[in-house]
Amino acid sequence: MDLKDIKAIIDLMKKNSISEFELEKQEFKIKLKRGGNGGGPNLSNDDGAGVGYQLPAPGSGLPAVTVAQLPPVSSTDAEIRSPMIGTFYRAPSPEAANYAEIGMEVTPDTVVCIIEAMKVMNEIKAEVKGVITQSLVENAKPVEFGQPLFKIRPT
Repeated sequence: MDLKDIKAIIDLMKKNSISEFELEKQEFKIKLKRGGNGGGPNLSNDDGAGVGYQLPAPGSGLPAVTVAQLPPVSSTDAEIRSPMIGTFYRAPSPEAANYAEIGMEVTPDTVVCIIEAMKVMNEIKAEVKGVITQSLVENAKPVEFGQPLFKIRPT
C-alpha cells in the first residue's frame, strides 16, 4: 500500500464521516483514526523491528495513521475467500457473462469466479448456499491466499 492509497482512504473517510478505519493484509496492518492532534499523519511498521516513519503532510489536516491489531469482523454475511494466490477473474473470458453477480442465488457447487495461478485456471465454488451480497475484488486483479472475494448471505 502506498501513500496514494492511504490518501484515497482518508478522502473516503472524510466524505463519509468515518472516524476510524482498519485494514490487515498478510503482514501489513494499518489503522486510520481521525483526531484533533494537529500533527501530520504517522506511519509505523508493526513487524517488531521498531521502524517508524513520519509522512510529510504539512497543513493537510490528514488523520493520524497508526498500526494496531484488528478486532474480528462481525457480520451475518459469510465470505467466500481465495484458496490461493493468483489473478481473479469474474468470467471465463472477456466476452462472457460473469459467473456471479450481486443478488444471485448460489449453491455450494456454483462457480463464482476463477483464479489463474501459474497459467492454470482454477474454478472457485461458493461452498455455501446463499445470495451474493457484495463483490470485493475487481476483475483481473491479483488476490492473496485467504483474501475475501465475495460476501454471501447464507440461506
